[in-house]
Amino acid sequence: MDISEDALQTHHPQAFVPLTPAVFHILLALGKADLYGLLIMQEVESLTHQQVRLGPGTLYRSLQRMVLDGLIEERSDVNHATARDERRRVYRLTPFGHQVAHLEAQRLATLVEAAMARGFLSDREDKS
Repeated sequence: MDISEDALQTHHPQAFVPLTPAVFHILLALGKADLYGLLIMQEVESLTHQQVRLGPGTLYRSLQRMVLDGLIEERSDVNHATARDERRRVYRLTPFGHQVAHLEAQRLATLVEAAMARGFLSDREDKS
């Protein structure tokens, strides 16, 4: 695993929180299955009920940085069905990435609780 210099200095899950929305969405998408770029984009759209759309530039810059930081890794053991598929890079969440995603989810849950306590969000509102 090639970890960036920043990550080597702060390779503690808490050092990565808060995450950018794009990075957290990608971690969520990869929490379900190993995916390649287009499927990550589609999963993010599905998870957010089409409220978030990651463009290719944001997606691939984020993926590159996430690999360097050890949050995700590129699978090298993928069997591709066609020559076209050989260009696809499949990514998976690392155990470290899972820890970071867990901390970010806890941080966001705390914010949601605060929003509810201050009347900005009702627990009865439609969650879909």
